[in-house]
Amino acid sequence: MPDGPLESVFPVASSKILDFMSTYKPWDYSITDIAKNSGVTFKTAWSEVQKLEKIGLIVNTRTIGNATMYQFNAESPEAQHIDHLVNAIATRRIDEKLASKKRVEVKARLIRNKKK
Repeated sequence: MPDGPLESVFPVASSKILDFMSTYKPWDYSITDIAKNSGVTFKTAWSEVQKLEKIGLIVNTRTIGNATMYQFNAESPEAQHIDHLVNAIATRRIDEKLASKKRVEVKARLIRNKKK
C-alpha cells in the first residue's frame, strides 16, 4: 500500500500497518499478509502487531493452521479515532490533488485562449 494516509504523516512501521488494517478492516490477515501489504518485514510486522494487539487497536480473530489471523478492532474507541484520522487525511490528500488538477486545467485553458 503506497504512502497510506497515516504513513504520509507518521512514516513508521505501525502507521503502515494501521493504514493497511484500517483500509481493509472487514477482513482478517496473517502476519505474513500484514507484512507484505504494509511494506514491512515479517519480523517488524510481528513485533508491531504484538504492540498493536496489546493496546487494543487490532485483535486476534482466529487461527488457520499455524497462522494467527488479526483484524482492525473497529469496536475500540482508540481504533475508531485512528480510522477517522486515516479517512480525514485521505480526504484532504484527494481534495489537494483535485484542486491541483483543476489549477492545471485552468492554466491550460488560459494558454489555449491566449493562442486564439
